[in-house]
Amino acid sequence: MFRNMPLILLVLILSIVTLGNWIPSSLQSVLYALSLSIKSCIVFALPLVVFGLLFKTTVNFAEKASKLVFLILVFICCSNFISTLFSYSVGTFAYQFNLSISFPDEKVSLLPAWNFSLPKIIGNDYAMFSGLILGAILGKLKPAFANEIALGLEKIIKVILKAILAVIPLFIAGFVVKMNHDQIMSYILRNYSLIFILIASAVFTYIALLYFVFSSLNIQKAFLSLKNMLPAAIAGFGSMSSAAAMPLTIIGAEKNAESPDLARSIIPMTVNVHLIGDCFAIPIFAFAVLNSFGVAEPSFLNYLIFAGYFVLAKFSVAAVPGGGILVMLPILEQYLGFQAEMLSLITALYILFDPVITSANILGNGGFALGTERILGLLSSAKIKKKTSQANT
Repeated sequence: MFRNMPLILLVLILSIVTLGNWIPSSLQSVLYALSLSIKSCIVFALPLVVFGLLFKTTVNFAEKASKLVFLILVFICCSNFISTLFSYSVGTFAYQFNLSISFPDEKVSLLPAWNFSLPKIIGNDYAMFSGLILGAILGKLKPAFANEIALGLEKIIKVILKAILAVIPLFIAGFVVKMNHDQIMSYILRNYSLIFILIASAVFTYIALLYFVFSSLNIQKAFLSLKNMLPAAIAGFGSMSSAAAMPLTIIGAEKNAESPDLARSIIPMTVNVHLIGDCFAIPIFAFAVLNSFGVAEPSFLNYLIFAGYFVLAKFSVAAVPGGGILVMLPILEQYLGFQAEMLSLITALYILFDPVITSANILGNGGFALGTERILGLLSSAKIKKKTSQANT
């Protein structure tokens, strides 16, 4: 079911837009209330998901503690942050598009049949930092105990994520019914095709430039490196899972590498945390959605704060279709001012575009492996030169 989620959502959205007027108003109101209730449950459960996934990732890194692992971790953070900053310029460009929607009067707007909300026990940011700090400390001091906790949390998180993914169509349906009733949905469908094209153009141009730079500005070499990664990218497009395509990603990275052993080590570390496709798609979608709902464009300073939490949250992304957007919902709500309808819309847009995003993530991981090898080679050469010069003096 999860692999067919984009198709399911597309059929669902088109069906509601086409047949929405035949759905009784009372049922529309119930569907909208259900969506709001599901949204409240998702936001309530996500801090635990974020904490558990970050805890597990940090424990794994702490266990493999070495200079190489630390350097790769730093490179991953830098790459995700730089990609997110590049997407700011594309996002501000997207914000200039004429996407603003004229909202109906409150009398015409669909109201939920009931109001249900769960209290916010812990903020997503506290969950992030707690997972990072506790994972690092326990992973170093009590690795066996930390692994037991991580495995227990992983089992709980799998159940939560499966439950969330199972209700995603219903979560989306209520808000699509709401937007269709308020005469917003048809406008969005007409205009967001341009946003899809913009994101694909921006992310694949950026990735191509990475391969070109890390291929010593040799176009033929860069083209060959991209060609070697295409089977993995195609597998990711079909499965919507970077983890499922990892064997092919490793093979492609090995073909591009001067040191296949290094590439074999880098790819498993990056597969779920180095996500260039997400770093472009989510912020650009966010700008477009903000524009559509008439929310002010965030300042660069606000965006920097968002980007910092966004990059940290990448270490808690679940390896499931749609996992990239689920853990970002509280961050979008807290730092970019997203409301319930906006969260639903960006979730639907992300899942519809997930095959392309996954392909971009896989190509980005291949470029990351290529770049890391080049940078480590330069650092090694500089170290040797320094030792030689010291010996000569």
